[in-house]
Amino acid sequence: MLGLAAAVATVTPATHAGTSTTGSTTSLQFCAGPADLTVAEQSRLLRFAAAVKDELEGSGAAVALIARSGLDLSHFGMRYSHAGISLKASDNTPWSVRQLYYACDERKPLIFDQGIAGFVQGTNEPALGFISLVFVPAAQAASLEQTALDRQQALRLLNAQYSANAYPYSTQFQNCNQWVAEVLAMAWGGIDASAGGEATRRAAQTWLQATGYEPSTFEAGWRPLMWLANAVVPLLHESDHPDTDLAQTRYRVSMPAALEAYVQRQHPQAGRVELCHTERHIVVRRGWQPLSDDCRAEAGDRVIALD
Repeated sequence: MLGLAAAVATVTPATHAGTSTTGSTTSLQFCAGPADLTVAEQSRLLRFAAAVKDELEGSGAAVALIARSGLDLSHFGMRYSHAGISLKASDNTPWSVRQLYYACDERKPLIFDQGIAGFVQGTNEPALGFISLVFVPAAQAASLEQTALDRQQALRLLNAQYSANAYPYSTQFQNCNQWVAEVLAMAWGGIDASAGGEATRRAAQTWLQATGYEPSTFEAGWRPLMWLANAVVPLLHESDHPDTDLAQTRYRVSMPAALEAYVQRQHPQAGRVELCHTERHIVVRRGWQPLSDDCRAEAGDRVIALD
């Protein structure tokens, strides 16, 4: 997701941001994508992708909620920026990630199926990266798989207008993680998707709110800064956010952490695997206790050397 942190970074060097293809942390090239990878970096990320796929294959599941670190959101206490749904039976390739992404050339959001290797290489920091996998109980997994595999169902939830900081309870805009949240609602809420468009999205949002979904909160801290960010970054908007939130320079946004917390509350039996890599090793941890920010192994973790 092209997050709020990167947008604020364009107007203040003190705020963390992702890098552009030129390596500048204050670039406005939000569609430039990750920096070009060296051969060593590509090799490391391919090995990391293989470890992720091994975990998916060994899970015995057919679907997983997957999230990756991307833009540096540590200023806001967030590790993960982008989520999707990994499907073993994908027509693209096994365990491809079905996700919403913003197509810069076409200037619109699209639904895109991407293999695990490509998904992993979407990081902005090839020296240190994290992937999270969440597996839900069998009954919920079956309905989620059926819903996510149905491309027409997926497209019924796709909004024409993208906003990186879309408000979760408005149908005006949508971001990548909000699309995932609404797919969960369609899969588990018994929502009639035949109408499609705004009616389906509104029904999904109503169900999410009624079942206790809590979006992540970004505290911007200074309203004039956000006015300037909104003026120079076309993927940020305020018109969908409640006036009470704007008055407090607060933005509630769907993020991977919010999705995972919601799934864990709804389905306490859900399992989680988190993987990280440095330039020297991969660490695999099972359970909900998060890995350290420096990808340091602890007792019970599996370590794969990259030397």
